[in-house]
Amino acid sequence: MNGRLFLVKYGEVSLKKGNRPTFMRALRLAIRRRLPGSSVYESWHRIYVECRDGDAAAAAEVLRRTFGVVAFGEAVRVPKEMPAISDAAAGLAASFVQAGLGGRFKAEVRRADKRFPLTSYQVACELGDRILRDVPGLRVDVHRPEWVLAVEIREQAYLYGPESPGPGGLPVGCSGRGVLLLSGGIDSPVAGWMMAKRGLGLEAAYFHTPPFTSAEAKEKVIALARVLAGWDPRIQLHVVPLTAFVARIRERAPDEETTLLMRAGMMRAAGELARRRGAGCLVTGESLGQVASQTVESMAFTGSRTDLPVFRPLCGMDKEEIIAIARRIGTFETSTLPYDDCCVLFSPVHPLIRPDRARMSASWDRLDADALLVEALEGVETVRV
Repeated sequence: MNGRLFLVKYGEVSLKKGNRPTFMRALRLAIRRRLPGSSVYESWHRIYVECRDGDAAAAAEVLRRTFGVVAFGEAVRVPKEMPAISDAAAGLAASFVQAGLGGRFKAEVRRADKRFPLTSYQVACELGDRILRDVPGLRVDVHRPEWVLAVEIREQAYLYGPESPGPGGLPVGCSGRGVLLLSGGIDSPVAGWMMAKRGLGLEAAYFHTPPFTSAEAKEKVIALARVLAGWDPRIQLHVVPLTAFVARIRERAPDEETTLLMRAGMMRAAGELARRRGAGCLVTGESLGQVASQTVESMAFTGSRTDLPVFRPLCGMDKEEIIAIARRIGTFETSTLPYDDCCVLFSPVHPLIRPDRARMSASWDRLDADALLVEALEGVETVRV
């Protein structure tokens, strides 16, 4: 294919020993699915993406958002012969100067093919001499370069300049699938992103309670799911109607127990949804001590309503750390839109902080709500984002 070439680096995936081929197939497939019409292949412990000239910007954006990719750069491929490598190096150096990258540079050479007659150091020296001769105004600075010309000598020679970072982690789906309890807040989208980075394929559950919660609150969550789809394109959003269950809580439970019972019902429903969808775990945005329903005692009770493992990747983080990630992944602006979900709307003035497990279990039994939760799951609306 004539066009543009990207050299893709991966990190943790390469450490999987006997399972490495499985992870590599998943990484290649994750890229290929999002770049139809492009060529994606592996050679000599690198992944290469070849695309048309007009698709280069889209390819860079996909690589920037594909878990498993550590870094990537647009590359030039030439025969592994010094004249060809030197010509390509001088041309790239001139383009970097024209792009305003600065005048201090160094050449870094990796000679993966040890049959190549020159050592990495010898190649770097020759390229440095050629660049200094052909491109005026440059100087070598191996300690504080403004840009680096990277050269990798493999089955052919690849030259590229400044790299762009990828998100790292593992390809989505390599660690199974889970159901993310997705609200309209800041925390849960970040939690989903963090688990997707560990290879967990996501399905999301949003608990909608009309007329208490607005249509705008639902659209806000759909918008958040669409942002997450930029990182996990196969995510689906399941909108679970929970109005009848919430009404039962308000009818039969003390005000201070409202949030805990609501969260317990969400866990029960999400666990059953996960079973129906073939998912093996739940993911929540809970952070220890952040609100009353996120104390040790509160999470012990709400988590007891499901027998699935519940992952809480934000548990040891403070709000500023979570917000920083939300800004970076693109969810923060949507999360701060002024449309509240049911957990916010029905938060009691004086919630229980350290609930007694036996008392809360008795309150749960008094709700007699299992049939209501089954009915809610029968009315699920699945949004393909």
